[in-house]
Amino acid sequence: MRIRPLLATLFFTLLGAQGPAHAALRVLACEPEWGALVHELAGDKVTVYTATNALQDPHQIQARPSLIASARNADLVVCTGAELEIGWLPVLLRQSGNARIQPGTKGYFEAAEYVTKLEVPTRVDRSEGDVHPAGNPHIQTDPRNIARVAAALGPRLAELDAANAATYQARLADFNARWSAAIARWDKQAEPLRGTRVVVQHKAFSYLLAWLGVIEVTTLEPKPGVEPSSGYLSEVLARVQREPVKMVLRAAYNDGRSSEWLAQRAKIAVVVLPSTVGGNDKAKDLFSLFDDTVARLAGAQP
Repeated sequence: MRIRPLLATLFFTLLGAQGPAHAALRVLACEPEWGALVHELAGDKVTVYTATNALQDPHQIQARPSLIASARNADLVVCTGAELEIGWLPVLLRQSGNARIQPGTKGYFEAAEYVTKLEVPTRVDRSEGDVHPAGNPHIQTDPRNIARVAAALGPRLAELDAANAATYQARLADFNARWSAAIARWDKQAEPLRGTRVVVQHKAFSYLLAWLGVIEVTTLEPKPGVEPSSGYLSEVLARVQREPVKMVLRAAYNDGRSSEWLAQRAKIAVVVLPSTVGGNDKAKDLFSLFDDTVARLAGAQP
C-alpha cells in the first residue's frame, strides 16, 4: 500500500514547483545605491544581486556569465536608466531570456524616470564625447532624488509581491521619516559650502553640487568620458589661477592622476567622494554615504 506516500510526494513536488508562499523577491540592482535602497524598503523580503561595485565605472561593465545568470532568475531589475547602462544592460537583458524584467514590464524599473534630470542636451553629437541624450544620469548624488525614487520603488515592490505589501508600505514610511531627518541634518552641516567653487574630474556630481549650492567652474575632462591631454590640463590650471577654486572632486573609481596634477600646481585639495555605497570604508549604506560625502566636502574647506 504505497499509494498514499506516492500521492503525498506528488503533492509536495507540485507545491514546490509553484514556489514557497513567502519566497524572497529576487532583485538585480545595476548600481550599489539601488541595491541599498531595495534593502531599506524590503529587508528580508528580497534577495539582491548588485551588478556593479563602487570602484567600477558603471558606464563600462561586461555582461559576464554570473551576471546573466542573476538576470535570468530575477523578478525585478532596478537600474539608473538615462542611458547610464546603455553599453551593457540591453545585452544583459537580451541574453537573460527573462521576460519578467524586460523594458515595459513591471519587473523593469528605471530610477531616472522619477527625478528631474539636469544637463539634458539640446542636440546629441557623439563627437562631443559620452553625451547622454536623456541628461546627466548620476542622479544618486542628491539625497532628494533618493527619496523620489523610493516613493516609486516601494509601491513597485508591493505590486510584485502583494502578499508582503503591508511590509513594504511600512518600511517606506519608516525610511521616509529617517531620510527626511537626515537631509535636514546634512543641509545644516553643508551650509558653509554654499557658493564654494570647485573643479570636477568627471561630471558625476552635478546633482550633488546643485543640492549644496556649490559652483562647478570646469571639468578635467575636455569632453565627457575623454581623458585630458597635458595641453588641456594646462588650460584648466591657467583658468583656476585666474578664477580660484577650493578643491577638485573625483569619484572613487576615477583615475586620480589628472586631479593630483592640478591639485599640486594649484595648491588645492583633492576630495575623493564615494559617489555610491561602498565607495570607501565609511560609506556602508545610504545614510553613511551622505554622512561621509558631506563630511569630506566640509573638511576640505579652509
